[in-house]
Amino acid sequence: MASQRVRGPELEHDAGRNPSLGYEPPGSYGCVRCLEHGYPNPLVRWHYHEEYELHLIVASRGKVFVGDYIGQFEPGHLVLTGPRLPHNWISTDGVPDAGVPLRDVVLQFADAPLRGSAALISELAEVLPLLERARHGIEFFGLSEQACERHQRIKQSHGPQRLAQFVAWLGELAAWPDYRLLSTVQLQSFDDDAALARLSGIIDYLTEHCSSQFSMAEVCARVGMTESSFSRYFRRATGNTFTDFVNRLRINKACQLLMETDRYITNVCYDVGFNNVANFNRRFLQVKGMTPKEFRRQTEARFGRAA
Repeated sequence: MASQRVRGPELEHDAGRNPSLGYEPPGSYGCVRCLEHGYPNPLVRWHYHEEYELHLIVASRGKVFVGDYIGQFEPGHLVLTGPRLPHNWISTDGVPDAGVPLRDVVLQFADAPLRGSAALISELAEVLPLLERARHGIEFFGLSEQACERHQRIKQSHGPQRLAQFVAWLGELAAWPDYRLLSTVQLQSFDDDAALARLSGIIDYLTEHCSSQFSMAEVCARVGMTESSFSRYFRRATGNTFTDFVNRLRINKACQLLMETDRYITNVCYDVGFNNVANFNRRFLQVKGMTPKEFRRQTEARFGRAA
């Protein structure tokens, strides 16, 4: 019987955010907290927390892990992670024996203050789509210099000035067109609340039942749409065909099992709803750019061990 050793991310609590690690001390900031640290550092670990974080890497190169995404980073790498999205950056190159004094500059902020303010101040609603995208992790391109300047301005300011600098930076990020999402599929926003609610219901159902066997016809019957209308609607909403979206959900669930358990890859295939190992391997390669075996091997590095 396969071992079920769990290798999940660590939850970071506010009580552990000691200024000695690079955090601004309590009482010195408002809704936006600055963090700067080098490498190695106890903060470099596979973890998650309730806040958003905007990370700018200023030194070294290595592997980045955001949710089920594995990629490379170098100086200038700019990523926004959302609440409860596991992440870690492991430096492998450009690190002298004495370490790197400053590798990562970070802005950390909570969700509720922004959403509450956006409900009262219409201009702030423009950043809400950015917050939704951040739940999957966003890598921005072409903003490295601006990010460094913005971070320094925010760090050096306090009170209303800091808030103004921060909101202006969020607005720039929200409007920036050159980015990519890192973990899982992403939905397009809807102006129509009823359409958004309907879509959310469909996605919730698919996410909950993606390991089961069902057809698009069955889902259409649940929402009272013809297959042709549903197909057009779903593709416009998600950017994916129904089949591709379900496959991606299953692959993402497989990634979680591969990362956090020792279940055999064949078992994982059937656990997530595929009924053919060859098809599972082919789809996994299409979505993740590597085989399930390679993915499992590489994810070991998220804890700081060699892959």
